Amino acid sequence: MGLFDKIRGEFIDIIEWLDPSNNIMIFRFNRYQNEIKMGAKLTVRESQVAVFVNEGKIADVYQPGMYTLTTENMPLMTTLKGWKYGFNSPFKAEVYFINTKNFTDNKWGTKNPVMMRDVEFGVVRLRAFGSYAMKISNPVNFIKQIAGTDGVFTTEEVVEQLKNIIVTRFSDAIGECKIPVLDLAAKYDEMSSQIQTKIKPEFDEYGLDLTKFLIENISLPPEVEAAIDKRTSMGVVGDLNKYSQFQAANAMEAAAKNPSGEASSGIGMGMGFAMANQMANTMNNQNANTASQNTGSMPPPLPNAAAYFIAVNGKQEGPLDMNVLKAYISQGSITRETLVWKQGMDKWTAANEVAEINSLFGMVPPPIPTA
Repeated sequence: MGLFDKIRGEFIDIIEWLDPSNNIMIFRFNRYQNEIKMGAKLTVRESQVAVFVNEGKIADVYQPGMYTLTTENMPLMTTLKGWKYGFNSPFKAEVYFINTKNFTDNKWGTKNPVMMRDVEFGVVRLRAFGSYAMKISNPVNFIKQIAGTDGVFTTEEVVEQLKNIIVTRFSDAIGECKIPVLDLAAKYDEMSSQIQTKIKPEFDEYGLDLTKFLIENISLPPEVEAAIDKRTSMGVVGDLNKYSQFQAANAMEAAAKNPSGEASSGIGMGMGFAMANQMANTMNNQNANTASQNTGSMPPPLPNAAAYFIAVNGKQEGPLDMNVLKAYISQGSITRETLVWKQGMDKWTAANEVAEINSLFGMVPPPIPTA
């Protein structure tokens, strides 16, 4: 400090601190050569505590209020200095203002996934994050254990150590609770209170009070969450057969609204194949169920029934049984010139050259002649 600081120190007898930020936990009041006059005014505001340190030893601690510094209201300092009959000359002491307000919105989170055994999914990896609030409850202990002689001590200097404590205790608590992963979200409040109770004694050792602890989220790895989403989607769909029929019907309706164009023609034909296949399977199932209910003596379909492949727009479709081929012929998707093949045939052959398929064309009426 320069000459101006020395002169100002001789005349200024007010000791106070106004917190300009929201993260300063301890601030050391600066005076020229740490000299303080007897009779100086000390102002300690709400959410503050003032601590006097003399020759490295913590002396008097002042709670919120305004004080005139004399030997009468400085019992420890008077004892240390040996002022038996009063003393009016300046004395040297360091003054630390301790911020005792709540420091909120401090973040914590797991750097690495926590492994645990779940009753439904087996071994899973969990990540979690949240926030907590704290305040200085024992200023003397906090200075001795954490701050030391730091002139300006901020929350950033201690939250990393506190975060390590929190994550360690959280990992231990979530492993002991044995709560299924899918039920964890319903237990955030209970787990937060349990972990806060478990951590508080360790904060007390540093002179801190853990006033609030919150779990904001516990999550699974993205690939596991994606699998759960698929499982949920299947549950929403319900009966897959009815859903497939509904999708096929929508596709046919969309194709019917746009019948022109080569691209739409190919799309429409593909949708027609899918719809016809779905209809044929549905009719087969319905007929089988009806026959079984009425007679109980109808034999099941032959297991080795012929299955053909057809060529459409340079691509093969199939294998298709005779019922599906009949449906395709009835809707015009298969003509007499359509190439077909099945196991045992040497090459692709026109449909009208295969006897069992050619017979199906006789069951379908010819196109209605135009006027």
